[in-house]
Amino acid sequence: MAETKSDIHLYTAQTPNGIKVSMLLEELGLPYKVTAIELSQNTQKEPWFLEINPNGRIPALTDTFTDGSPIRLFESGSIMQYLVDRYDTEHKVSYPRGSREYWEVNNWLFWQMGGLGPMQGQANHFARYAPEKIQYGIDRYQNETRRLYRVLDTQLSKSTSGYIVGDKCTIADISCWGWVAAGCISLDEFPHLSAWIDKIVARPGSEKGRHVPKPHTALENRHKTEAELDKAAAATRAWVQEGMKGDAKK
Repeated sequence: MAETKSDIHLYTAQTPNGIKVSMLLEELGLPYKVTAIELSQNTQKEPWFLEINPNGRIPALTDTFTDGSPIRLFESGSIMQYLVDRYDTEHKVSYPRGSREYWEVNNWLFWQMGGLGPMQGQANHFARYAPEKIQYGIDRYQNETRRLYRVLDTQLSKSTSGYIVGDKCTIADISCWGWVAAGCISLDEFPHLSAWIDKIVARPGSEKGRHVPKPHTALENRHKTEAELDKAAAATRAWVQEGMKGDAKK
């Protein structure tokens, strides 16, 4: 089979949102270029990048559209939908548009975008990067993340394939995986979720894609103590606080 042609250029970093797109690209076997965005240097705030994503966040993607002109994509969910709608003609990680499974995948994609990602992001922030430990914030967001984990664990418990929707890995799985892999919540009480984490990395495409643009080390945190995790976050904590100050001035 001839290689699918594309002019895809991915701008990303090693974050739960960033690796979604590289995992999907590898699952689809698409050729693409990568530019690693150095978040600690605020590369995502530079004028050239804001032309691609005016929100100044990763991931972002450019391609040559069907009309021959450039197209920009930003927001990970939008990028993933674009890639499967345009390139996944064999439905390797998607279902035919309009099918029941298609809409169920959409349900879980938007569930991740509106719930799992934001809530877990806040949980990580208050537990790891806030300048002071605010127990209310930690409890609020960790409890909500735990509730969301239970929702997903329950969904997986009903699955005969081990994937979120139907009989295959889809963008629903890929979208959620990086967040759960980087979670600050133990998976001991979520056996189906834990098995699913390992099932996704056993896939060659996802395994390769999670290491773009840098090695993915989040899974190593599953066996670290709270003190070890807090120590590892110390170097990033100052950068996060500076970034928040910079955003507040704009």
